[in-house]
Amino acid sequence: MEVINSFLTWVFRNRIGQIENFKLNPIPVQEATFWELIEAGKWTEFGQEFGFDRIRSYADFADKVPVLDYEASKSYFEKTMQGHQNVFWNSDIEWFSKSSGTTGSRSKYIPISEESLEECHYKGGKDMLSLYISNYPDTKLFTGKSLTIGGTLEKNPLNPEGTAKAGDVSAVIMQNLPLWVQFARTPSLETALLGDWEAKIEKMARETMNENVTSIAGVPTWTIVLLRRILELKKAKNILEVWPNLEVFFHGAVAFGPYRSLFRELIPSDKMHYMETYNASEGFFGIQDQIDSDELLLLLDYGIFYEFIPMEEWDMESPKVVPLREVEVGKNYAVVISTNGGLWRYKIGDTIKFTSTRPYRFRISGRTKHFINAFGEEVIVENAEAAVQFAAEKTQATIANFTAAPVYFEGNGSNGAHEWIIEFQNDPEDLEEFTKLLDQKLRQVNSDYDAKRYKDIALKMPIVHQAKHGLFEAWLGRKGKLGGQHKVPRLSNSREYLEEILEMMT
Repeated sequence: MEVINSFLTWVFRNRIGQIENFKLNPIPVQEATFWELIEAGKWTEFGQEFGFDRIRSYADFADKVPVLDYEASKSYFEKTMQGHQNVFWNSDIEWFSKSSGTTGSRSKYIPISEESLEECHYKGGKDMLSLYISNYPDTKLFTGKSLTIGGTLEKNPLNPEGTAKAGDVSAVIMQNLPLWVQFARTPSLETALLGDWEAKIEKMARETMNENVTSIAGVPTWTIVLLRRILELKKAKNILEVWPNLEVFFHGAVAFGPYRSLFRELIPSDKMHYMETYNASEGFFGIQDQIDSDELLLLLDYGIFYEFIPMEEWDMESPKVVPLREVEVGKNYAVVISTNGGLWRYKIGDTIKFTSTRPYRFRISGRTKHFINAFGEEVIVENAEAAVQFAAEKTQATIANFTAAPVYFEGNGSNGAHEWIIEFQNDPEDLEEFTKLLDQKLRQVNSDYDAKRYKDIALKMPIVHQAKHGLFEAWLGRKGKLGGQHKVPRLSNSREYLEEILEMMT
């Protein structure tokens, strides 16, 4: 295994030169990507509709092609899901990544081309390893296996008998990995892609607990659930008693800060490393490339052309959109991408702040909408409002105001939850029934929330507090935010607002 480890570390270290190239020459690399995308999209239905053959500059592109969200792009995606090709990309689209829904959809289906798999998602995995090896040259990463926690696959909902397939982005990636990578990971592909999360966690625990695991890649939520189960089965005090050679957790999808202390309890070692990635259904965007910094390096030669909307312009009818060369450090931007998966000027819903432009590094600052994504559930305001309205109608209640935030995992083995404070104009007939209906509707409108709630594996039933009349108004008054455009934040990924209001309830 030492020989294999030496060989693979040498292989991955060779990519560093290409990473250095886009760090040193970011704008030429982005310009080259731009023209490659325009050429690929020129004779697609989308490209013909928006005159790609007449684009001679970035200014032409910005003038001819509107900025789109999922709902505006959906008709193009669905046409391909129904069996058509060359709609928005010039190679066949055989995969769609499923992520949490929008106002009109329980789930979104994002196209993944062969180019985006190879030149974006897979390249991101390779670069993650390259940067890790560069930072830790004495690594023994390849002397053992990587534990990877994947999502699930499903039939194409618009054409079940067609060739196009769908699934969580992690499942799509895992399904298409080359054989040598499959050999280096655990558990088996069959287990990793199981749809029943309760059965999956149990099988994963039993398959992996006797392996020599040196790295873990996944979302913190499910990783914690899995590690706890392994400790139970092995009757161990911590994971290092099970996997003494474990050295790194590659994590993403949710903010890691609230989980850091819990991972410290599960893996009590100063030699354990944590490396953040920014990988989504739409693409692989960033990797933590420095040991002592949580900044992410923007990945620029991945077949993604970046644009940004300053957040102060977000609600304007015609917001200003700027390319990478015009961004400023410290400003909050909404991310817009055009990709080799056929997304064109697509708003992904995330916001970032650049910390540096030499090279381009950033931190994820939030979402363009209020949300809760503490466990990978991606609950947005539209989901919450639909659930609250449904529960209120069923229990003869009317809502004056509400807010919600996550309850994070704790060291005692308890699961997470969502905690709500609701001020009713007319009280529900039964608050417990209201809570059940709220949960039921959230599970119906958001498939990611539903997966986390399955048999209480990651998320337990919501906690709902009934607020006295006028509480939210009093809270806004205390903060000097009564009147005007000031509103109670419906959802927050932080507990700051919730804790302030709870304190006023005591």
